[in-house]
Amino acid sequence: MVDEATKLSLAKIPLLKTKAGPRDGEQWISRLKEEYQALIKYVQNNKEADNDWFRLESNKEGTRWFGKCWYIHELLKYEFDVEFDIPVTYPTTSPEIALPELDGKTAKMYRGGKICLTDHFKPLWARNVPKFGIAHAMALGLGPWLAVEIPDLIQRGVVTHQEKKDSGAAS
Repeated sequence: MVDEATKLSLAKIPLLKTKAGPRDGEQWISRLKEEYQALIKYVQNNKEADNDWFRLESNKEGTRWFGKCWYIHELLKYEFDVEFDIPVTYPTTSPEIALPELDGKTAKMYRGGKICLTDHFKPLWARNVPKFGIAHAMALGLGPWLAVEIPDLIQRGVVTHQEKKDSGAAS
């Protein structure tokens, strides 16, 4: 189910130890530190492999995450907003990652632009609680979803490349 490149990438992401969610006080703070360390390592690994494809940040409590993800197709960069909330039952329940601007554009998406991860990712997540975290959700959830869905959406003309707007006015 998981290709060799993904296995190698995944093996380099630190596993998490603390089983705590947003309602668990100091334990949540410990979990959040582990989450950030794993995310930082994953982003560093991606940059070293010339595979940088997302940026994330969170609110102060670490319960709401947002940023950008992108997919390169035929040398064109397609960029999307990404967002998700940490469920109160986290890490037992994985986050539901959303790409709001793609809402309703593919069958593999729920209302609000939440990507469909039910069949493949959620059982894998369940077997790896509490070791998997946000970095793992990006690597095994959003990354493969983008790789499958974005080329299809482009081919069907549902998603088109947007040139960056010039910051200055033409004279």
